[in-house]
Amino acid sequence: MESVYRRSAGTARGEARRQELLERVVEDLAAHGLVDFSLRRAARAAGTTHKVLLYHFAGVDDLLVQAVDRLRKRRIDTGLAAAAAGPGTLAARVEALWPVLTDPRFGHRVLEQSTGLAMYDPTRYAQFGREATERYLPALLSLCPPDWSAARKAEVAEMMLATLRGLLLDRVTGGDEEGTAAGLRALLRALEREERA
Repeated sequence: MESVYRRSAGTARGEARRQELLERVVEDLAAHGLVDFSLRRAARAAGTTHKVLLYHFAGVDDLLVQAVDRLRKRRIDTGLAAAAAGPGTLAARVEALWPVLTDPRFGHRVLEQSTGLAMYDPTRYAQFGREATERYLPALLSLCPPDWSAARKAEVAEMMLATLRGLLLDRVTGGDEEGTAAGLRALLRALEREERA
């Protein structure tokens, strides 16, 4: 895999081209999801051939992993900015984060679908679940009050991650907006109680 990257990333121009192609694939994934994703579909979205993509990426799985990771990073960065701009309580920060987590521009369906892939074929896609946790947990820890102990922050961040992940999956698979909204309100109340404790 490393030699493939060296071919395109060996020069600034090659790396710029690789990033441009990746961005086009990311936009396609955000709009259309993972269903029927293939190297040929990615090439059409990128305006190139599948051979060019194979020059810049180690294969369809490598391209997919990088595209999902880019979407996830975009979602987290935007969500943290929204949370930081809001009021200072943890519950208010999570409430400000929620609209970003459900915004189609950030590929909300793709990110939840990738979790499904990790469950469906862990041998091939385990990193989707692992990387989601590795990315989201530090972000959620950063929302916790700074005077909390590290152990308390870790416990609350794990609770937030599990609850938000469950709500997002339920929203995508069940389509029950009212139920999801009720679950979010319950999480926010739990966070308010935790802050008062």
